[in-house]
Order: sequence, then structure tokens, then C-alpha cells
Amino acid sequence: MQILKGHWQLILITLVLFLFWNTVFVIPLKILIVYLHELAHALAAILTGGSVDEISLSPNQGGHVIARGGNRFITLTAGYLGSLLFGVALLLLALKTEADRMVLGVLGGLTLVVTALYIRDWFALAFCLATGIAMLAAARYLSVQANDLILRVIGLSSILYVPYDIFDDTIRRSGLRSDAYMLAEEFGGPTVFWGGLWLAASLAIIYYCLRHGLGENSNMSFSGKRKSED
Repeated sequence: MQILKGHWQLILITLVLFLFWNTVFVIPLKILIVYLHELAHALAAILTGGSVDEISLSPNQGGHVIARGGNRFITLTAGYLGSLLFGVALLLLALKTEADRMVLGVLGGLTLVVTALYIRDWFALAFCLATGIAMLAAARYLSVQANDLILRVIGLSSILYVPYDIFDDTIRRSGLRSDAYMLAEEFGGPTVFWGGLWLAASLAIIYYCLRHGLGENSNMSFSGKRKSED
């Protein structure tokens, strides 16, 4: 009960996201999570010795990465779980630290670097440029509390979206050419097996975040955390 009291704002954000989930207002957030998904693929490819030729996004919340080399198993697995870990990290950094401006500024700067290096199509170019510039502007001109709120919204959106996306792409529509479908093609097993593993892993990560991230120092919520103004 104390956790719920200390994190009333997180509950409110979650309720608002659910209320507007299927409206146009949340589409930019969903595309941002798709960007984090593709970014996780790209980072996995690079960190396992490969290279990235292109990152693409589409208005219908799709995307792809064209990569060469690297560990294929890790790269395919990194998409859903990587974007979830991005979301968890952003949420916990907002909750536990006062580095909100720096975190949002780094994310905005990273987005612009990724845009310059890997974005080729016009929609992804416009979206990532606008997102990166908006994040940098928010980090520079908005209050620490506003930056904190932005990080919480992005983090919670990813935490909510990823398990649903895994279920929808790999279990409910197992014939869709998803990451799990390609993993099944290349390493064996049915699509729903890999999707089920990712879904279980995502729920375990979320449970750990809720239990250990929100359960400790719950007085550091938006309503109680003191943040100094620059």
C-alpha cells in the first residue's frame, strides 16, 4: 500500500496511457518504442562484431535494421527485450536519480547521431530528427520535474507496450514475419516457443523492476523527490 501511495503519479500515467492507448495521441510514443527496439537490434549487432547499414521506421509502427555480421541469435533476441530494458532504465533513472536533464539530453543526442549515421528514409529521418531535437530542447529549457515526467512516460510506455507487442507479434499472430519467426527459421523451434520465452522474460524483468525498483526508496517519487533547479 505504501508503494501505491508513494508512486501515485506512475499509476496515473499508466491509467492515462491505457485510456488513450488506441488513439492518435499515443502513436508517437509507440513509434519511439519501435525506434528503441530497432536501436537495440543495432547495438547488439555492433557489440557482437557486426556493422549496421540502415535503421528504418514506418508510420504504422514498424521498422527494420539492415546489419552485417555479428551474432545473429543475440541480435534477433535484442529487439523486444532491449527496448524493454531501455524503458526500465529510463524509468529507474527518473525515480532514483536527479540526472533527468542529462539522461534526456544524452538520449536526444544519441538519437541525432543514430539519425546521421543510419537513417535513410524520409519518415524515419523526420521522426528521429524531431524527437532528438525535442529531447535536447526539453533537457536545456524545461524544468527538472518536466524532464523527470518525460522520462517516466517513455519508460512506462515501453514497459506496457513491449509485452503486448511480443504477444501480438509472436503468439497471437505467429505467422507474422517477426523476430521470433526469423529466429525459428534460423535456429529451429516454433515461433510461439521463442515468443513465449521472450514474453516470460519480459514479465520477469517488469516484476523485478516493480518489486525492487519501486519497492525501495519509494519516497523518491515525483511527489516527494526533491530536485534542484539549475
